[in-house]
Amino acid sequence: MKTKLKNRYFSITILRKRLLALICAVTFIFLFIIGKTFFVTVIDGDKLRAKAIDQWTRELPIKAIRGQIVDRNGVILAADESTYSVFVRTRCVTNPERVADVLSKELGCDHDGLLEKLNKKGTSEITVARQISKEQTDKLKDYSLDGVYFSPDGKRNYPFNQALCQTLGYTSSDGNGLSGIEKYYNRYLQGTDGKILYESDLVGLDMDGKSPSYLPAVNGLNVKLTIDSEIQLICEDELDKVMAQYTPVSTKILMLEPGTGKVLAMAQKPSFDLNEVPRDDKEQLMKLGRNGIIADSYEPGSTFKIITASANIEETLSGNKNAFSLEHVYNSGRYRIVGGRKIKCWSTHAGGKHSNQKLSDALNNSCNPIFVDIALSLGKSTFYKYVNAFNFGKTTGIDFQGEALGMVVPERSVTDGDLARIGFGQTIAVTPLQLAAAVSAAVSGGVYHKPYLVEEIYSDTQTAVRYYPVQTERVISEQASKIIASYLEGVVRDGSGKQAYIEGARVGGKTGTAQIYKDGVIAQGKYVMSFIGFFPADEPKYLALVIVEEPIGGSYGSTVAAPVCKNVFHRIINAKSITEIKHENKTTD
Repeated sequence: MKTKLKNRYFSITILRKRLLALICAVTFIFLFIIGKTFFVTVIDGDKLRAKAIDQWTRELPIKAIRGQIVDRNGVILAADESTYSVFVRTRCVTNPERVADVLSKELGCDHDGLLEKLNKKGTSEITVARQISKEQTDKLKDYSLDGVYFSPDGKRNYPFNQALCQTLGYTSSDGNGLSGIEKYYNRYLQGTDGKILYESDLVGLDMDGKSPSYLPAVNGLNVKLTIDSEIQLICEDELDKVMAQYTPVSTKILMLEPGTGKVLAMAQKPSFDLNEVPRDDKEQLMKLGRNGIIADSYEPGSTFKIITASANIEETLSGNKNAFSLEHVYNSGRYRIVGGRKIKCWSTHAGGKHSNQKLSDALNNSCNPIFVDIALSLGKSTFYKYVNAFNFGKTTGIDFQGEALGMVVPERSVTDGDLARIGFGQTIAVTPLQLAAAVSAAVSGGVYHKPYLVEEIYSDTQTAVRYYPVQTERVISEQASKIIASYLEGVVRDGSGKQAYIEGARVGGKTGTAQIYKDGVIAQGKYVMSFIGFFPADEPKYLALVIVEEPIGGSYGSTVAAPVCKNVFHRIINAKSITEIKHENKTTD
C-alpha cells in the first residue's frame, strides 16, 4: 500500500514538472515571437522595408550635367555634350539573340560575348556602352528592344582643343575632375546624379499601372574664368610660331591684368588635345598636363632687376642714405669683386660702353654690376624686406593646385655673394606667376594683388559665388611705381627691349637671359630667355611674361622673347580696337 501511494505521488510530481516545463516553453516561444515582431517592425523595420523594396524595384540613373567653364565674356571653354549610356536588364530580355544582334551591329560590341552575358544566370544588369550620341540612341529606340534602357551620360567637350589645356584640366570617364580647374572646382561643377525607380515583378518586368518614382538630378554650377579666350588664342598661336622657329624644350606666356590680379591668358607648349587625352601614357600625360607657369621654378635673370630697381627707388624716396639717388652715376667698371669672386657684366664695356650710367641707363643696358651695387648698398635686411613684400619664396595663393614656392635663400644664411647675385636675378628661383604678379604690382601703382583665375560661380538662375580682386599690401609708393614704369618704357624705346617696341604704343618691359642648372651645375649652352612687358606704360591694362626654354638658334631674351611679346600686344591692340596708346616723346627707332 505504501508503495502504491509513493508511486502515485511520484507520478503526480513528474506530471506537474512536465506541465510547468511546457508552460515555460510556450511562454518563451510567445515572448520570442513578440520580441522578434517588435524588432522586425520597429527596430529594423526601415532596413528590411528598404531591402524588400529593392527586390521589387529597378533603378535607372539620371546623370547630372556637369557645369560649364566659360571665359570672362561667356565663351564656352568646357561643357558636357548630350550623350547616353546603354544598359540591359537581363531578366527583362525576351529575345537575347535579337538584342545581341542589334546592339553588336549598331554599337560595334562583341556579339558572342554580349549574348553570353545576356544568358548568364545571376546577372541582373549589363552596361553595354557609354557616351553614345543622341542620334545613335534614337536609332536604337526604334528597335523597341525588351530590356534595353538608356540614361543621360554627358561627355566633356573642349571647343578649343589644346588651348588652355594645362589650366582647364580634364575629367575622368565618370565625369570627376582630375586636374586643373576641373579638379580644383570639382565640388561646384559635378552636380548630383538623380534616378528613376520602377516597381517590377519577380523577373524584373515593369508592373502595370505603377508610376515610377523620380528623383531629379541636380546639375553642376557654371564657372566663369578671368581668362579672355580671344587673348588666349592669340598667345597660343604665337607660341606655335616660337615652337616652329626655335624648337625649344618649352615656351610659355602668362598674361595678367595689372591692378586686379586677374589672369587673362595662360598658354604653354608643348600641349595636348583635351578631347583626346593621352590616358594610356601616364608619364606623357603628367609631363604635358603640368602647369609650369604655376608649378615650376626657374632663375629669372635680368627680369628680376625690376624688383631691385623698385626697391632702390622706394628707399631713395623714403630718405634711406644707403640707397642711390636717381641721378647717381655708377662706377662704369665691367665687374665687381664680391667675396673674392668676380661678377661680370654680359658686355665687355669696350669703347666706353655702359659708362656714365644712371639707374634708368642701367636698366636699358641691363648692366649686372649696377644691380650688385644696389643690393649690397641696401643690405640684406632692407633688400629682403622687398623680396618678401613682393611675395617671393611663398605661394601667391592662386586658386589652383600644385603651386610652387620658388626658392629664396633664407635671410640668415645669405652671404654677400648671394645678395649680390640675387640683385640681378641669380641665386633665386621664382615661378612665372610669382614674377608676373610682382612686376604687375611694381608698375601699376605699387599695390600687390593676389592673382586669381575664377571670377564667378553661378547657376542658370543666380550667382552662387563671386570673387573680387584681393589687395594684400602696398609694396612701393605710387610715385616709385610711376618712376619704375617710365624707366621700363625707356628700355623698350631706347634699350635692350627695342624689339618689343610698337609704333604709337606706350610699351614698357625688361629682357632676361638666365642660365639653366642641371644636377646643381650650370648646363653649358642652355638658357631660359624671357621678356616681361606691359602697356599702356603710364596706366597698364595688360602685362605679359614670355618664357622660352632652350631655344635652338636664339641668343638672348631681347631677340627671342621680346618679339613674341610685341606680336601679342600688337594683335591685342587690333583685336580690342585700342586707340589711346600714344607715346610721349615718340621716337622712330
